[in-house]
Amino acid sequence: MAISFGCHGSTWELDYDKECNYLDQIMDTVKEAGFKGIDVQVALLGKYKNQPVKLKEELAKRGLELSALTVPFTWAGESESIEEKAHADYYINFLKHFPGAIMNVPARVGPNREHLLKRQKEIINCANALGKRAFESGVNASFHPASPKTSYFRIKEDYDVMFDLIDRRYLGYTPDAGHIKAGGMNPVDIVRDNLSIIKHVHIKDCSNTYEWRKMGTGDIDFIQMTEILYNANYTGWIMVEEETEEAATNPHKTILDIGKYVQAKLEPILKGYDRLEVK
Repeated sequence: MAISFGCHGSTWELDYDKECNYLDQIMDTVKEAGFKGIDVQVALLGKYKNQPVKLKEELAKRGLELSALTVPFTWAGESESIEEKAHADYYINFLKHFPGAIMNVPARVGPNREHLLKRQKEIINCANALGKRAFESGVNASFHPASPKTSYFRIKEDYDVMFDLIDRRYLGYTPDAGHIKAGGMNPVDIVRDNLSIIKHVHIKDCSNTYEWRKMGTGDIDFIQMTEILYNANYTGWIMVEEETEEAATNPHKTILDIGKYVQAKLEPILKGYDRLEVK
């Protein structure tokens, strides 16, 4: 596949653990906005949690794909707990129904950044183990760092450790433009410098003062980022999301607005248009 644009469920619900049952509504909005796929945290699966075949049917009715499932983990020890391994394996098997879909795996934010290197090594060791099992089952897993102040992978020094520890045979990397910016880094540079390991992409806008912004109104150069991915022959998903106050109160309108931005500014790049034409 070439690059495709889709939506992440965080625009509707940021809490990874809040069980919701309105995935049909999400799919309808995604289709209306002109996107091609969804990436949802597993708590948003609702009635489809145990019905992957039914989910596949409902996506097909709308001309959509499941691009990824986001499955968060704590990974508090040197190896996965019995419960974490079972949880991971359930969703690896779930994703077998959706060839090409990514298992997007963020580490949960801790209470602090004490014993930082130890925690980072534990987290990536567990993520690598998950990635290996997923790979052996025909599913690609990709690690997703975030930017809250007590996140274990937040700033450049953390990313250096992350890139050093990831087992690239089995585990990819999901750059999240907003979280990269909020961690004091340039998303364009991170993407350009790590193309070989990128398996999935999330984009949301953030300002130079580290505040969430409506897409296209912050300080992230999504046009350049998309150009870099396109010119590198990246063949995967770019998933849009937003964490503004408007997104929290009216995710439907937010996604429709982002759809217009993507259609006007980013999709033309995939047709080989010159940068000057899409500014």
